[in-house]
Amino acid sequence: MVSTPHLLVHSREDNVGVVVVEGLTAGTDMLCVVTEDDSDFRLTATQDVPIGHKVALKDLSEGGAAIKYGEDIGRLTSDVAKGAHVHVHNLKTKRW
Repeated sequence: MVSTPHLLVHSREDNVGVVVVEGLTAGTDMLCVVTEDDSDFRLTATQDVPIGHKVALKDLSEGGAAIKYGEDIGRLTSDVAKGAHVHVHNLKTKRW
């Protein structure tokens, strides 16, 4: 049975993934696909998350780095629970 993924993760090192479906709602049992090795896993969304936004793959701590594409993409400005929305309200670039 082929299923459409809800979340894409680029690298096994990542701690956030990107929502790739419209209308993702809290409580959704997401199919998550790791693109570097085509593996998959399941994760429950704890909040509504718009397409293109990120979801925490594990509990993340304030001050820690968000990792996407195996790279540090910013600093978390608050704790973020596994399955929660990660975006500008809790993530800041380190560029400025």
